[in-house]
Amino acid sequence: MRVALIGQAAFGEAALRRLQADGVEIAGVSAPAPRDPARPDALWNAAEVAGVPRLGTASLKSPDGLEKWAELAGDLCVMAFVTEILPDAVFGLPRHGTVQYHPSLLPLHRGSSAINWAIINGDAETGLTMFWPDKGIDTGPFLLQKRCLIGPDDTVGSLYFDKLFAMGIDAVAESVALVGAGSAPRDAQDHAFATYEPPCGEPHGEIRWHEPAPQIYARIRGCNPQPGAWTTFGDRKLRLFDSRLTGENAAGMPGRVLAVAGDGFTVRLNGGVLRVLRVQPEGGKKTGAGEWAAAAGLKEGFRFR
Repeated sequence: MRVALIGQAAFGEAALRRLQADGVEIAGVSAPAPRDPARPDALWNAAEVAGVPRLGTASLKSPDGLEKWAELAGDLCVMAFVTEILPDAVFGLPRHGTVQYHPSLLPLHRGSSAINWAIINGDAETGLTMFWPDKGIDTGPFLLQKRCLIGPDDTVGSLYFDKLFAMGIDAVAESVALVGAGSAPRDAQDHAFATYEPPCGEPHGEIRWHEPAPQIYARIRGCNPQPGAWTTFGDRKLRLFDSRLTGENAAGMPGRVLAVAGDGFTVRLNGGVLRVLRVQPEGGKKTGAGEWAAAAGLKEGFRFR
């Protein structure tokens, strides 16, 4: 069976290598065409090294690009980490259709920020879904699902790279094998349980210090590494990244700095204490929270609002 692969970055590259290792014939690859030849996309570069035909993903939106994609004559299309909105014609070109990876247990957390929202919303578990895309946003029937727990200190980065990445590559390989064997399910999603959240961006990262401690901690973790949960220091934004929530409690208003010492600083929350270890001042780079605090003059007693 010939597979046409659409994807990008490290996940797309890993999917290509896994399918090749499994003996799957790769008909062609679509990945973001390099804007800077010195910094090609990982999947684009891997396909070039492997001698696999390539098409820029954006080109699939044009009649010429669709014609070239059809000429590859893939039996199945696999979408592994695709951020472009592609025309429906792409999905139906291969004789077995298209399967897509999504990092949530659909119908929960449809949309492009599924990992962020699973953490922000305080979910105890998440997972991934391989599904058959249709005209809706992540609404098609699913082929398989895999589950994993969300740890109390998991961030978007740790959840993806430590759990969902490897699970996803296995799921891609398993899905291709099931399609090749003619035994791939098409189980309808129960749309009554569907949730959809917008892309996690600047408005969603604002820290509201009056909220309960677990809610604030979930927001910080769910925005790490992107877009970064933020508060203000003076008249400029300060983004908070690596941190830890303790069960301690302290007197004072939420948002009050309790101590500035060593590699970070602690902040009183509504029901806990937050130890902040990594920050990013507006216009600057990510840095250790202790280093930033010393340079910025953050003192015990200051209150973030």
